[in-house]
Amino acid sequence: MTRLRCDRAPAWGLLQAHYAAQGKNFDTRQAFTSDVQRFARFSQSAPHVFVDLSKNRIDTAAETLLLELADQCGLSAHREAIFSGEKINATEGREVWHVLLRTPADAPTGSTHEAAELAKVHETLGAMLAYAEKVRADEAITDVVNIGIGGSDLGPQMAVLALHAFAHPSKRMHFVSNIDGHELAATLARLNPENTLFLIASKTFTTIETMTNAASAKRWFETSGGKNIARHFAALTTNVAAAKDFGIDTTFGFWDWVGGRYSLWSAIGLPIAIAIGAAGFREFLAGAHAMDKHFRSAPLAANAPVRMGLLDVWYRNFHGFSSRSVAPYHSALRRLPAYLQQLEMESNGKRVDASGEAVPFGTSPIPWGESGTNGQHAYFQMLHQGTDVVPVEFVAVKKARHALQGHHDLLLANVLAQAQALMQGKSDAGGHKHFPGNRPSTVLLLEDLTPASLGALMSWQEHRVFVSGALWGINSFDQWGVELGKVLAKDIAPRLHSGDANGLDGSTAGLLAMLRS
Repeated sequence: MTRLRCDRAPAWGLLQAHYAAQGKNFDTRQAFTSDVQRFARFSQSAPHVFVDLSKNRIDTAAETLLLELADQCGLSAHREAIFSGEKINATEGREVWHVLLRTPADAPTGSTHEAAELAKVHETLGAMLAYAEKVRADEAITDVVNIGIGGSDLGPQMAVLALHAFAHPSKRMHFVSNIDGHELAATLARLNPENTLFLIASKTFTTIETMTNAASAKRWFETSGGKNIARHFAALTTNVAAAKDFGIDTTFGFWDWVGGRYSLWSAIGLPIAIAIGAAGFREFLAGAHAMDKHFRSAPLAANAPVRMGLLDVWYRNFHGFSSRSVAPYHSALRRLPAYLQQLEMESNGKRVDASGEAVPFGTSPIPWGESGTNGQHAYFQMLHQGTDVVPVEFVAVKKARHALQGHHDLLLANVLAQAQALMQGKSDAGGHKHFPGNRPSTVLLLEDLTPASLGALMSWQEHRVFVSGALWGINSFDQWGVELGKVLAKDIAPRLHSGDANGLDGSTAGLLAMLRS
C-alpha cells in the first residue's frame, strides 16, 4: 500500500503555520473563557470509555487541520487494511490481524481466507477456555506461574492485576519474565510443586529468557519431588515439537500475524482466562471488539482513538513534547504504564519510514508514570513546576469495588484536582510557589473496571498508537530494534567463562575483566 508521509501532505505546512500563529501560545484557560461549549466539543463517549480532551492545547482549527492531514495520508484506507487482513507489516511480510482474535465467530467476513482464519481462532479459543475452566476446577492447583517476556508477560500480567476483583479466589497468579534468577528463585520459594501449574509462553519456544527460566523451573519441579511434567506444565507456542521434547503435552498455538505486544487476546491470554474464567475472558474480548467496531466505522472527526492519535502527532511534532505521563487512579491498573511503554515505544520507536527512508521528525513519545495518588508524592512536582511540559493522561474509574468508606471519593477528587491544578496554575510573585498552569491533560473515565471495559481501554490504546504511526508513515508492527543486543549477548555469554576479549571494544573488554576479577 502506498501511503503519503505526513510531512509531505499539504496540511502539514498549514499545521506549522497554525502552530506558529495560534498553537505555540495557546492557553487553555482563555479557551474555556471564550468557548462555553469547549468541554462538549473536546470530549466524547466511546464503548465503555469516556474521554475529556478539553484541557489540551488544541483548538477546533488545529483538530480540523489534523483531520485533513489524516485524510491526505490515507488513514481510513490504512485502517481498513488491518481489518481486511492485508500484509501491512511489510518488513516481515505479515498481516496485522490481532483484531480477528476478538471478532465473534458469527461475524460477517470479507473473504474465504478471513473466514478460515476466524474459524481457527475460535477453535483455539474454545480449547484454551475449556482448559482454563479445567484448571479453575482443579482444587489441587493453587498456583499458576506464567513464564514469558515482553508481550507474553506485560499484557497478561497487567490484565490479571487489573481484574483482580473478578479473579478465582483459590488461584494465585505469578509472572516471571526477567532472566535475572532472583525473580524466579523468589517465586519458586513460595511454591509447592504438586500444587503448581507452569505456563511457558513463547511463540517459537526459543526465547532465551523464557526458555532459561522454563528449564530452571523444570529442574526445580523435578528436584523438589514433582511428578508428571505433562500435568504441571503447559505451553503457549506454535512450536509443538519443541514443547513435546520439553515434556509438555498441552499446547495452545497462535499465528504469525499475532504480534507479541498484541498477543494477550490469543492463547497468550491463558493466565487471564484462568484468573477470571471463560465467561470473563469472552467479556474481555467483547469489550475490545466493541472498540474495534467504533474505530473501524466512526467518522474520523468523531472517532475517539483517532482524535487521541492525532493529538499525539500535534504534541510530538509541533509542540515538541517528547513524553507523556500516564497516571491511572486505580491501584489495579498500576502496571498500565509499563504495558503502554511496550505498546507505544516498540510500535512507533522507529527512525525510518515504511520504505526505509530516515524520517526528519520525532516519532514515539515516551510514556511513563505511576498509579495515583502515589505519583503525586513523587514526580508531580516536576509536572506542575518543572521546565519541561509533559502532557498527562489520567485514567479514572467511577465505581469502586471495595466498601471502605471515603476512599474512592478522595481518589476521584484528586484526579479532578490534579487536572485542574495543571491547567489553572497559581500565581506567586516570590516564584517558589508559582504554578505556571496551562499544562495539558486528558482524562479517560471508565464507569467500572470490568473485563469488558478493560478490553475496550486496551483496544483504544492499540488503535491510538496505530493512528500516529500511520501518519508518520512508519511500520508500527515490526521490532527489529530488540534484536541486536540479543545477538551480542549470545556472543558475550561464553566470554564470561573464557575471558576471551578478542574483537571487543575497550569498554566492553574492561567491564568483562572486572566481572571476571
